[in-house]
Amino acid sequence: MSIEETASKIKNMEIRGAGKIARCAVMALKEYALSIDAESTELYLKALREGCNELKNTRPTAISLSNALSYVMRRATGESIEEIRANLVKAVDDFVEASIAAIEQIATMGSHRIVDGDVILTHCNSTAAIRTIIKAHEEGKQISVYATETRPRYQGRITARTLAENGIPVTLIVDSAVRFFMQKVDIVIIGADTVASNGVVINKIGTSLVALAANEARVPVLVCAEGYKFSRETAMGRIVEIEERDPSEIVDVAEFEGLDVKIKNPVFDQTPPRYIDSIVTEMGVISPFAAYDIIKKFEER
Repeated sequence: MSIEETASKIKNMEIRGAGKIARCAVMALKEYALSIDAESTELYLKALREGCNELKNTRPTAISLSNALSYVMRRATGESIEEIRANLVKAVDDFVEASIAAIEQIATMGSHRIVDGDVILTHCNSTAAIRTIIKAHEEGKQISVYATETRPRYQGRITARTLAENGIPVTLIVDSAVRFFMQKVDIVIIGADTVASNGVVINKIGTSLVALAANEARVPVLVCAEGYKFSRETAMGRIVEIEERDPSEIVDVAEFEGLDVKIKNPVFDQTPPRYIDSIVTEMGVISPFAAYDIIKKFEER
């Protein structure tokens, strides 16, 4: 897909899931890099940066998108357009391959935290979290899952369908029923869109309430997150911008026309590290308070 088409699909949530967004974005940049007709390396790099920025601006909260594009752009170097293009293409291919491999590595480690007979609760539609649960099932563990609908976009319905198709018993619940069912849960397994340097996890709206209910019930919360979802910018003082989407995703705005009613639709929330048991990355299982170590390791790659 072109950069414009990819950006539109990411912005409109036709492409969703932090990992998939990152992979689609860098692949769109690769296609763009192969098509640019420039007279000099300066103009070629300028066009690349413009395309990169167009993609970055689609989803401000998901650091995976920014990190993936930055990873690729840092490697777009060379003395000629041909060399720059070749290096960028290799960087994209390397990133996509590593991103997919990371999910399997996370699943292998994360599944060790799941015990035979566990009842799991998950929120939203995290590829890494889902793969971790499926991996435990493949290992022969008898497990079952509560999956939240994850309103307003209902990504949890996708999760429920995926798990059921893999032979795992699933109970789909509304988001507000999390505390009601938490007493039946052994472990919460979720993904992340961004992990800040202080261990705060930014994930789909409702995640912090899930973690709070789990904390009250003394249920461990396991976060599955690839290394490129850790935010270097937060270590330098940047605050993660919480994206808000159109109110029409929640209600028919016309129903409130003429009334003093504000409608807010934040996409993500922040879960403090004290409510998280551990974070599983492809580089190992860490305490959320060790998030900065992952940032440093990823930067060294």
